Amino acid sequence: MKITRDEVRATAALARLALTDEEITRLTRELDAILVYMEKLAAVDVEGIEPMTHAVALACPLREDALGPQLTVEKALADAPASEDGCFLVPRIIAHDKEA
Repeated sequence: MKITRDEVRATAALARLALTDEEITRLTRELDAILVYMEKLAAVDVEGIEPMTHAVALACPLREDALGPQLTVEKALADAPASEDGCFLVPRIIAHDKEA
């Protein structure tokens, strides 16, 4: 066994999952099968194999990454409820260390 019931129980506790004994038994068996399979995959020699993002070749044309129309700082801030020094002014939601 690659994983024990206690490890499944501990992992479930970390994930805040309440599992029944039947679920722990089933998950132990399923996770063990996954870990055994991953061990087999790790043993495969992939030297010289080109990495790929999909199992079959796909044509994925991409547009040119070019700038389009942009707002000026003045226009971007024109309807802002508050601004300061060319930036949006928003309420602080996290206290600064010196304020705590």
